[in-house]
Amino acid sequence: MPELEDNYNDYLSEWKEYGERIVPEASDKESHTWPQFLAGLEEGKTDAVRRRGWVPATLYFLADDYMRLYGAVQLRHELNDALLEFGGHIGYGIRPLERHKGYATLMLAMALDKARNLQLTRVLITCDKKNTGSAKTIINNGGILENERQHKERITQRYWIEL
Repeated sequence: MPELEDNYNDYLSEWKEYGERIVPEASDKESHTWPQFLAGLEEGKTDAVRRRGWVPATLYFLADDYMRLYGAVQLRHELNDALLEFGGHIGYGIRPLERHKGYATLMLAMALDKARNLQLTRVLITCDKKNTGSAKTIINNGGILENERQHKERITQRYWIEL
């Protein structure tokens, strides 16, 4: 589907234009070709990623009827020690020009439905303490702040959502 690749490249270029690191990182194809990127996403859903120290995860994009991409969300099927501390089950990001329009709240709600389908009973979502927009998104979806963890200069807030 060539138009999807074009829309993805437009999505990616907006992040770069704003000088931001794409979130979640799994939505950045880096130096891979489009087919390699898609194959990697498929492999990422399987136990094959464990050999790299990762957990199986699924990446979803929020798109409209014209396949314009607004954001991405990665749903990790389980947690390892590192994700329990700082990453959580779900990571998400909205392209810079589409923020503050409710897309993150919608996308997280959809990811929570997918988490229920995986039989998860609660999920951990983390965000930087300075990212008040992300904290509001998590709270709007039922997130309860458990604690904050400091790592160097960054303070990570850890929220749990019961499913």
